[in-house]
Amino acid sequence: MQTLNVGLIGGGFMAKAHSLAYAAMPMFFWPAPALLNRKAIADVNMELAREAAQRLGYEKAYSDWRELVHDPDIHIVDIVTPNHLHAEMVIEAAKAGKHVICEKPLARNAAEAQAMLEAVEAAGVRHMVAFNYRRTPAVALAHKFIQEGRIGNILNFRGTYLQDWSADPNSPLSWRFNKDIAGSGALGDIAAHVIDMARYLVGEFDSVNALMKTWIPERPIQQGGLDRLGTVKSGGDAPKGKVDVDDEVMLMIQFDNQAIGSIESTRNAHGRNNFITFEIHGEKGSIYFNYERRDELQVCFADDPTDTKGFRTIYSGPSHPYGDGLWPIPALGIGYSETKIIECYDLVKAIVEGTDCSPDFRDGLQIAKICDAIAESSEKQQWVKMK
Repeated sequence: MQTLNVGLIGGGFMAKAHSLAYAAMPMFFWPAPALLNRKAIADVNMELAREAAQRLGYEKAYSDWRELVHDPDIHIVDIVTPNHLHAEMVIEAAKAGKHVICEKPLARNAAEAQAMLEAVEAAGVRHMVAFNYRRTPAVALAHKFIQEGRIGNILNFRGTYLQDWSADPNSPLSWRFNKDIAGSGALGDIAAHVIDMARYLVGEFDSVNALMKTWIPERPIQQGGLDRLGTVKSGGDAPKGKVDVDDEVMLMIQFDNQAIGSIESTRNAHGRNNFITFEIHGEKGSIYFNYERRDELQVCFADDPTDTKGFRTIYSGPSHPYGDGLWPIPALGIGYSETKIIECYDLVKAIVEGTDCSPDFRDGLQIAKICDAIAESSEKQQWVKMK
């Protein structure tokens, strides 16, 4: 069986999620398309890189990501850094002939994403954007039902991604609140996931009409180099820094296929943790999903008997997408880590078979174009048609 060596750039939260997937994928999907060796990891200095290598199981540590990219032993470069670093790292990895997986959003804007796509296509390497939520088995089951025509032509999509980790004005000034680094706020960080789901389930966007708001214009500056999101609160007398990205976005959508839709995303919703939902209405039925109950898909079909008509719950399990590789009993429990394991499996399978990844950088570019159009719509207060 082939072995592929992985080089990971970045040692934070996402490094843990991706590294777990590399270790666990053959345990879930056997025979695996290939075995994965955690070969090298790079972080901002050698002390952090060595610590990450020990903690996450990598053989080598680098303080310069370029050395990792040009390491001849590396087959796959995995990028889990802040957004402003994605483009340079992807382009360099592609030129070095490495397959690339990059965390979302692919880029801060469509121009960066276009350059990244051109680089990987010129190099002929496989490329994937890590929109892992679409790999939740219940979401894949919704896609299967839609492709089979079970709910007929789609009329409406309604999606949300609501969080509360930044609702407290004393939560620290993460890099996610800096436009130069992040590109956007709630739009690129969380709304992009729902945009990916909407494209996956319904189709391409024709035009958008959006409102974006920044509710908390300044936040306490973080002390130390560790990005803590909203997990640690600063005192009221801590020095403040400017927030120049959006906290919330509300969006209306016209799809190419004439369906209509809406998306609401905010990081300021007290009581909501990772509330990703969608409800899709078709001519022959409806589908509802809530990621906080991710083993469940609720469905209602128009031809159900009148005396039993209404939403019913399907618990994802062995008979559903990816079920053969997961747990033997429905509703035994799917977590965030399983979506990353599935993502890893699909990436490696595409590399070994020489097929396109999904979502790939073409998808990442299209989502970047949509996000640019949303920002333009909010600024101009009008509908913007996709270019």
